[in-house]
Amino acid sequence: MNFTNLSRRDAAWIATASLAQTFASVSADEASTAPVAALGYTDPKTSYWKFGLILKPPVTCSNIYATFPVLREWEEQKVRLVDETIDPTTTRYEKRTLQATIDQIRLTIPRVRAGERAEVTFTYEVTRSKIQTLIEREALSIPKRVDRELKFYLGNSPNIDSSHPMIRKASRELAGFEYDSDWARLEDIYDYVRDKVRYVEGPIRRASDALRTGEGDCEDMTSLFVAMCRNAGVPARMVWIPGHCYPEFYLIDEDKNGHWFPCQAAGTRAFGEMPEERPVIQKGDKFKVPESRKPLRYVSEFFRCDRSGSKDPSPVFLMKKVPAVS
Repeated sequence: MNFTNLSRRDAAWIATASLAQTFASVSADEASTAPVAALGYTDPKTSYWKFGLILKPPVTCSNIYATFPVLREWEEQKVRLVDETIDPTTTRYEKRTLQATIDQIRLTIPRVRAGERAEVTFTYEVTRSKIQTLIEREALSIPKRVDRELKFYLGNSPNIDSSHPMIRKASRELAGFEYDSDWARLEDIYDYVRDKVRYVEGPIRRASDALRTGEGDCEDMTSLFVAMCRNAGVPARMVWIPGHCYPEFYLIDEDKNGHWFPCQAAGTRAFGEMPEERPVIQKGDKFKVPESRKPLRYVSEFFRCDRSGSKDPSPVFLMKKVPAVS
């Protein structure tokens, strides 16, 4: 096994230890009782993103029903709705939350005639911060017991076949090594995935396929890391941003408080930190929605309607960065 990144971890800890001073927001008298910040959020960047549906069908559509994801807040992400386009006389909509990790818009429109235009859009100001791990890594550990919510991140998910014999075998091999801490164990899983899988774009693969072929893109590498974490008893999940995804894993500190830590499975090496500036769309990889009988890996847009002819209604869903909105 490769233990040469011990020096990288030490160097990263030295760099982030000084960063902790930035987040000290308590007085000296309060410092002894204040909880230690596990994660720091730095270098916030603000951008504007538009989500929605534009429909200009070549045939008359009726009983239109559609859903699409919108932004929500996370510790690393602040969100403010700054503009919306909607005709309240014809469109009914509501926001719903799925598994506390994704917000959706559900809408209905009674009718849009052929050649007419219907638009439902929401524009957000989003301030996304980079993430750094501040807490002492050697003090973090794999939870011995997890609640019902965390158990959700320990089993199989679509394309994350954690129970596949090949993944179990690889996990057992790594489990046979001695590590100074659970953090080091997880970092070795991370390096194992990056060493075994060469980045190659292509169709979505199962985690076991990425391990078997030694090829995969960001989704496949993230799936494999998540699957191997779950084999080690570590809750893990996927984080989805525009055009990319990465994993988070869950460890507890000495006070038994749990924290989600990010890493970059594909791309620049980043373990316990996240340099991304693109907004988080959703977190998770096994969603149950009324519009699908099967669990979904990613909750994408959904559209259905009755139509007067056979032509495609051609709905256009938006998820794009836009100029600043005053």
